Amino acid sequence: MAEKKIVELIVSGGQANAGPPLGPALGPLGINIMAVVNKINEVTKDYAGMKVPVKISVDQEDKTFEVSVGTPTASALIVAELKVEKGSGTPNSVKVGDLSMEQMVKIAKIKGPQLLAPNVKLATKELLGTCVSLGVTVEGKDPREVQKEIDAGNYKELFGE
Repeated sequence: MAEKKIVELIVSGGQANAGPPLGPALGPLGINIMAVVNKINEVTKDYAGMKVPVKISVDQEDKTFEVSVGTPTASALIVAELKVEKGSGTPNSVKVGDLSMEQMVKIAKIKGPQLLAPNVKLATKELLGTCVSLGVTVEGKDPREVQKEIDAGNYKELFGE
């Protein structure tokens, strides 16, 4: 069986190109770099504006390749949902945006499989912690307050309880 070479990179969703880091990583493998770039852009187009982990598996014998896409970081998903450039540099005093609980649950469902949390409710609580560090409020409140509300039994309908 031919040896597969694995190249793992972080790319901007839908905006990969033959320049660094892609070109230099793939060039020595002798495969069609533009074909790889086009495939990456096709499979990451839903993550436009986000940094996305991709894994390129290259068969060194017949020069075929496969591209698999990871899930963007929790921070990237939250920032993209807010449609802002980045989180706050001073999250305690400067807030960059506010998300609804529905948006938080949507992000938790996307990110859930990569989180340690066993269910959407706990995944949402985990993501609320990320909101604290990004300077993002949820339902107009400090995310820590929303975590307490979840513990108190609020938002049950969103978690299908």
